[in-house]
Amino acid sequence: MNTLGLSMILKMGCICSKESININGSRYIVKERLGEGGFSCVDLVENTTTKKKYALKRIICHSVEDQKIAMQEINYYKKLRHPSIIELVDSTFKGSADIVVQATSEAFLVLPYYKRGTLHDYLVLRSFNKNYMDVKDVFRIFLDICQAIKFLHDFTPDPIAHRDLKTANICLTEQMDPILMDLGSCASAKVQICGAQDAQKLQDLAAERSSMTYRAPELFHVESYCVIDQRTDIWSLGCVLYAILYFKSPYDIVYERGDSVNLAVISGTVVFPQETHFDEELHSLVRFMLQVNPSDRPFIDKVIEKTKDTKNKLEMVV
Repeated sequence: MNTLGLSMILKMGCICSKESININGSRYIVKERLGEGGFSCVDLVENTTTKKKYALKRIICHSVEDQKIAMQEINYYKKLRHPSIIELVDSTFKGSADIVVQATSEAFLVLPYYKRGTLHDYLVLRSFNKNYMDVKDVFRIFLDICQAIKFLHDFTPDPIAHRDLKTANICLTEQMDPILMDLGSCASAKVQICGAQDAQKLQDLAAERSSMTYRAPELFHVESYCVIDQRTDIWSLGCVLYAILYFKSPYDIVYERGDSVNLAVISGTVVFPQETHFDEELHSLVRFMLQVNPSDRPFIDKVIEKTKDTKNKLEMVV
């Protein structure tokens, strides 16, 4: 058989072997891999009936505890309904995790697919030519993100913290509206730490599930007796705003230099570019959120209030 014939057969084999997944009576064909993380991967899939594309998140569960964590994520998607928080289209489990027989299960979460990708992707593209965002867009996008966080922090009966807020966890719609995603790190906002064992457990969890360059100082070194609350997200919000202005978190820059992110975060070091496209008022707003001591850090209502005040001031100057 000639090389061309073999090539054609291999191509046809690839087409025929596209993975097909059935979720609650709907069939999806896997088109491509969109991304992978430590605990899950996301594929682009197409519904075979409607031809509509979705993002399919798969979570491998190696134990009953893993299954509980995946189910908790699904439950957060179901109860957190807000225009700026991603919706869950469908979900299911396949298999059964049992550590005794070394079996695994897999959770499947069908989510909307956003062609624009994430805010991180968008900022990377703009960074190539230092194409700074218009100030009006900065405020519009940031305030929408704040509203999603406010919804979590005001949730009843118990406030919720996202715990992994970053530009890569914010999708963008065709209209450039931000959509908060990845609720796998969500947890009760207030955590009472009673002793070194509790502190180490939370610190290890944060190291696994909260991205280092957006992680609040109190999660790097958890004190043995303290209360951790939703203001961990406020620190992350400060990093997100910095990234919207200058394309990446201030601690991404530290990491890329090879310096210690840990030391930079706990010292509260924030460096702004000497040549800046933005007013000092916006830098002030970033600093307002990046307070090392969580008790000095504002709650979300104060962040929204100060953001609106800053916006109004800058509009008056123009």
